[in-house]
Parts: sequence; C-alpha cells; structure tokens
Amino acid sequence: MDAKLIKIDSLNFHWKKNSDFQLSVPSLTINEGEKILLLGESGSGKTTLLSLICGFISPLSGNITLGNTSIDELNAKNRDRFRADNIGIIFQQFNLLPYAKVIDNILLPLYFSKKRSSRLDNPYQTALDLCSSLRLPEQTKNMKASTLSVGQQQRVAVARALIGNPSLVIADEPTSSLDMSARKIFLDLMFSQISENQSTLLMVSHDPSLADHFDRTINIEDIIERSH
Repeated sequence: MDAKLIKIDSLNFHWKKNSDFQLSVPSLTINEGEKILLLGESGSGKTTLLSLICGFISPLSGNITLGNTSIDELNAKNRDRFRADNIGIIFQQFNLLPYAKVIDNILLPLYFSKKRSSRLDNPYQTALDLCSSLRLPEQTKNMKASTLSVGQQQRVAVARALIGNPSLVIADEPTSSLDMSARKIFLDLMFSQISENQSTLLMVSHDPSLADHFDRTINIEDIIERSH
C-alpha cells in the first residue's frame, strides 16, 4: 500500500474580507512520490488550497496532515519551521531575490532549514549540480537573478525548491508564461529532478493539456464543496 504524504479531512476556510467565499474540502489524499496536477479556473480556490497545505494560512476547521504531522495543529512559528524543512515551493512569480546571485538564491532555503542542509555533504556543489541538471549555463551561477531570462529564472526557482530534498514540492502555475515548446522542456527538466529527489509534486494550473505529464489529475471542482 502506498504511503500517504498529504491527507485532508473536513477542511473549511474562508477569507475574513470575503466571507461569501468558502472553501470546503471533505477529503483529499496524495501518496508519496506522486506527481499530481490540480486543475481549476482562476478564482476557483487552487492557490488558497496550496496556501493551506503549506501552512501560510490556517483552516477554520478540519485537518491537514503531511506525513505524520498535523500542520493545522502547529502554531505559526512551528508551521514556518515545518514548511522550511519539508516543502519546496515554486511560486508563480518565482519570488527570487533579484539582486542576489543565482547560487545564493538556490542556497537560500538551507539558511532556514538545518534539516535540509544536513542532508547535503557539499551544499555549494549540490547547487551547481542542480544548475547543470536543469541546463543553466555555468556562468549564470554568479549572475544576478534579475538579469536572467524568464525560462532561466524558472529553473533557478526549481533548483531552490529542490535543494535539500524536501518531501513535497508545490508549484503554482509555473508554466503560465511559457510557450508550448519551452513548457515541455521546462516540465521534462523539472520532472527529471523531482524523480531523482524522490519528492512528491503538487502543481496547480488552469491548463488541462498538461495532464499527460502527471500521474494523476485532480479537478478542484471534484474535491470541494462551496456554500454562499
């Protein structure tokens, strides 16, 4: 039987500034090592669900378990620590430090997580190896992130998310600004690295044509209940 990495039960949430919108997820399970595509239109609650899973926000009720940890029961400080140790995040806008070197952007999660850092004998070399595997030219390591192309910034964001082998990688619409050819190259590189790291991937998108790349596709409309 596959081990469960994410388990959600009776989850309820609404934004205080928009109480008309309520996100309710009766049940969701994702197994270790799965590559999951979460589909949904803009405004459907995809990013809110990711924020709940990452512990950026807390549910009004219900349970979110990652591995053996109920993150909804952690206080804010411990949620931050748990996220730093266990979740790599590829943000839609990448959120790189624009004036920092590429290598420093990639190494950044290790400053916040001794657990991820302790898994690496040579963090600097690991960062260089990730750059090479993701086909970033060797000279980019000392370039400022703001000087890179969009495609290169995406690859830096993937390297930063993967360094230190987090068990879960969350990706929020990372291909939205790419054409079809660049998108396929990016996904192939990302999947290759995630498989090598044996991480679980949860990626959200509004584009159903991506489904063939994933082990399983979940439409958010199939897992949520809404009341207005």
